[in-house]
Amino acid sequence: MDEILEILEKNGCASAEDIAKMLKKKPQAIKQAIKKYEKEGVILGYKALINKELAKDADSRVRALIEVNITPQKDVGFDKIAERIYSFPEVSSCYLISGTYDLLLIVEGSNLHTVARFVAEKLAPLENVRGTSTHFLLKKYKEDGILLKHREENKRIPISY
Repeated sequence: MDEILEILEKNGCASAEDIAKMLKKKPQAIKQAIKKYEKEGVILGYKALINKELAKDADSRVRALIEVNITPQKDVGFDKIAERIYSFPEVSSCYLISGTYDLLLIVEGSNLHTVARFVAEKLAPLENVRGTSTHFLLKKYKEDGILLKHREENKRIPISY
């Protein structure tokens, strides 16, 4: 992968000037390369990775990993049914995977029941869906290569008898 992309992948806030210094290149050349990557769709966007556990007023959204078994469609394989599934607003990510299941979804909802209702009422009834397995995320330790710090929990003194 290009050095510019590697730097931006680790730090999306890095300026063209900072990248130019790191790579010993001219800032204008870096700006042009970044603009080209954005135009070609290589760079799709920039985002901040938020540790919601530490953020004030953190929302209590529930995230689940859902494995989905599907029947591929003739002439289009998995793509059409995957497109139908990832179009649901509850689905934040959708991956074709190898193994026992075909798709891996990351789904978000306001609570456990909304995610369960999504599976029961929207996902499972789809014609090509043969089965699902849902795993609720309980705690994140590391995301996109970054370790997440956690709130200090109350440390209780052990009692012995």
